[in-house]
Amino acid sequence: MNTSGWTFFQAFLKSPRIVASMIPSSPFLERRLARSAHLAAADTVVEIGCGTGGTTRALLSTMRDDSHLLAIERTAEFVATLRQIDDPRLTVVHGCASNLVDELKQHRLDAADVVISGIPFSTLPEELARLIVTEVHRALRVHGVFVAYQFSDRVADYAHPLFGRPGVELEMRNVPPLRVFTWEKSAASAAA
Repeated sequence: MNTSGWTFFQAFLKSPRIVASMIPSSPFLERRLARSAHLAAADTVVEIGCGTGGTTRALLSTMRDDSHLLAIERTAEFVATLRQIDDPRLTVVHGCASNLVDELKQHRLDAADVVISGIPFSTLPEELARLIVTEVHRALRVHGVFVAYQFSDRVADYAHPLFGRPGVELEMRNVPPLRVFTWEKSAASAAA
């Protein structure tokens, strides 16, 4: 097991309700997320629940040179690993996604074009899960994209009142297989 895999496993043992998986995402899932997020047109990208940075690196490899990635991670061990990624487009924040809008403002970033979430919504307290989805909706510009990769469809229950029905894909080449949910923020939901 490589260093980031070991770090991930240790964090899972310490906080299984927050980390929710024993191993990081597969390269297949990482590539699917980068495709689902339509990063070529994105100026500001936010990743919440970044883990050890595999997905972060995949996003950076797909993003434009003039774009910016704000990575918000709650697990201190993961934050230390993320901060080792040497890329001027990346800002790593040790914090909670429930403060997403404030973090964008604090780092002088515009509304997000894309928010990608690896947060395990099925293990979060319901109030926190709803708050995070509300913050994601507030943080996105109109026609911005929210992508969440999950074991269960619980995130869709939280997101439906704000975003409507998601597009859903299944990535079998991951342990375990995961669903990739994708929403686009509509002008009507932004006005509500």
